[in-house]
Amino acid sequence: MTIKNRQPGDLTKDSMIDEFIRVNQAGELGAKRIYAGQLAVLRKKSSKKIIDTIEHMAAQEEEHLAYFSEQISERKVRPTIMSPIWEVGAFALGAATALMGEKAAMACTVAVEEEIDRHYSAQLEQLEDNEDESDLKEKIEKFRAQELEHRDIGLENDAEKAAAYPLLYSAVSGMTKLAIAISKKV
Repeated sequence: MTIKNRQPGDLTKDSMIDEFIRVNQAGELGAKRIYAGQLAVLRKKSSKKIIDTIEHMAAQEEEHLAYFSEQISERKVRPTIMSPIWEVGAFALGAATALMGEKAAMACTVAVEEEIDRHYSAQLEQLEDNEDESDLKEKIEKFRAQELEHRDIGLENDAEKAAAYPLLYSAVSGMTKLAIAISKKV
């Protein structure tokens, strides 16, 4: 197996796969907690339609998390030590954006999911010629499509009409990038 565009000093195949699984499990844990935070706030003041929409996205994130958690266990990959911090921080992010309103909650979803799309796309490119990891590739492709569905749901629910959308989007996107970078290594 070759790793596409591998350069001297790059991760070995096994290290790369471990990193993918570690960061993806952490990211899906974060997504689950963001939606939990949003639901904790919005259940009290939002329509059944918006609650059902967030619950639908949360259920898909739960499936993603279950898969990567299973991979952590089966492959004996060290999970990130940041998980307790991500759990609290992601819940707080979800709750805070929900307190700003449904549109801000959807803006959070759009920002996170666009970063995850870039992240999963980069992984798929790295795995492109790797026939040994067909199941992992299939799952990442499936989950990426669902993350894009979540982004589209956010846009359909007026994410871009949230107060200070560009600022909120940039802040959430930046936090997501930082969490990905840290979770890869720590």
